[in-house]
Amino acid sequence: MPFVRIDAIRADEKRLEAVGRAVHDALVEAVGIPQDDLFQVLTSHDGSRRVLRYGTFPAMDRDDDIVFVAITMRSGRTAEQKQALYRRIAELAQEYAGTEPRNVLVTITENEPIDWSFGDGVAQYAEAAPH
Repeated sequence: MPFVRIDAIRADEKRLEAVGRAVHDALVEAVGIPQDDLFQVLTSHDGSRRVLRYGTFPAMDRDDDIVFVAITMRSGRTAEQKQALYRRIAELAQEYAGTEPRNVLVTITENEPIDWSFGDGVAQYAEAAPH
């Protein structure tokens, strides 16, 4: 279950939805998550009360169409799968939302099965503890 947070500057609902769909489709294609495994928080920052800041590191000329994508998922994906994921997110964000690939910044945070609860106060992925 990846949990995805997407932050963008002055993005309307249509653009946020398109970027969210791009990330989800890339996760399905590149790392094989189930199609119905969708947990996203999409946020637009207005530039005055909510501000995103960014630089040019490493020699990337970004602009205010920048999109920050933070993915939290269980560990175990290969470097090749992650590279394919980054590439596919950038491709689909451009196709679906018109976001230039240079403006797509993706981070992945990995964790273990015990680190997830889908509700009811239960760690559904955790193995049953011995009695």
